[in-house]
Amino acid sequence: MSNGIAWIGAHSTTGKSAAQPGMLGGISLTCARGLDEDEFLIALGADLAELAARTPYKELAVPVGRPGRPSPHVNPVMFGTCGDWVYVLEDWGMATWETGYRRVESMRPCPDEEIVCVTTNWWSPPSVIIHAPGDGRAWRADLGQETGQSSALDAALRAAGAVFPSVPDEDEAEVVAYHEEHGERLSTAVFTAIGNYCELSIDPAAVQAGDLPSVLIPMV
Repeated sequence: MSNGIAWIGAHSTTGKSAAQPGMLGGISLTCARGLDEDEFLIALGADLAELAARTPYKELAVPVGRPGRPSPHVNPVMFGTCGDWVYVLEDWGMATWETGYRRVESMRPCPDEEIVCVTTNWWSPPSVIIHAPGDGRAWRADLGQETGQSSALDAALRAAGAVFPSVPDEDEAEVVAYHEEHGERLSTAVFTAIGNYCELSIDPAAVQAGDLPSVLIPMV
């Protein structure tokens, strides 16, 4: 893969710039296979006409509130495909799918549809990985942990150094020291693992420039 997605993790703490036409820092990723691009975006709440327009992110008009009226509760997202996967990128602090999959019927993981999500959880740390392997269930893990399902994704997380030692396995002081020494690279390791598992590559230049197609997704 020429670009992979490790760069997303490397910029996990980069601040958002008003001058940036696209995205760079604090990106949450949701990717799915077993359903097509439009199907997944519609499940997240995308408008059909807006989806059909395939408007580049840098040209997407985000509505603002008028005097006496609240601003619409929507967030702009970028999307695309790579191999068997459709992916959605968001930099508003969370991943829409993660906020809704337990309550919104259209977002519930179905058999034969695999979903992998990394959400930054700015409003409710820590950042979290969710894996719906295609059996209708979803498993969650904080960054630095594995899902505990002995899955190929867990193996990829371990291989990338994205699984940190736990207190039951190690002396607590050693765990704290390990986190202090290696914590800065954790997001990069997580996105490296997910990129390897999904064979996913996303062009950072296109994302930063806002060239990928986009839609507005309602907040759940």
